[in-house]
Amino acid sequence: MDIKTQNLFKKLLNDQLQALMKEASETKEGMSSDAEKENFPDSTDRASAESDRNFLLRIRERERFLIIKIREALERLEKGEFGICESCGGKISKERLKARPVTTLCIQCKTDAESQEKAEP
Repeated sequence: MDIKTQNLFKKLLNDQLQALMKEASETKEGMSSDAEKENFPDSTDRASAESDRNFLLRIRERERFLIIKIREALERLEKGEFGICESCGGKISKERLKARPVTTLCIQCKTDAESQEKAEP
């Protein structure tokens, strides 16, 4: 992978990382201030608020895993291993990397892995 392409992916990954970190920070601040304001006289309102909070926390948990994957992808970029399939050692297409820059498998290896998952009882 040439330097220009590496820089493109580095910027893409860093931009995604910064956006996720900002959202996580805003969620943390928002939840702290919301907890201070909450005083629901109605149990239905309290249940609804709890449901919304749990949903938001599930989303943030998924984003936390994505942050980890982004950091790993940035490490692979620094090591010169970015865009190389960890299963077969072949190149991962630029199109696939643009769609999912944190991927570690080429499309064929990913397809094979998904087929194996479906076949397992």
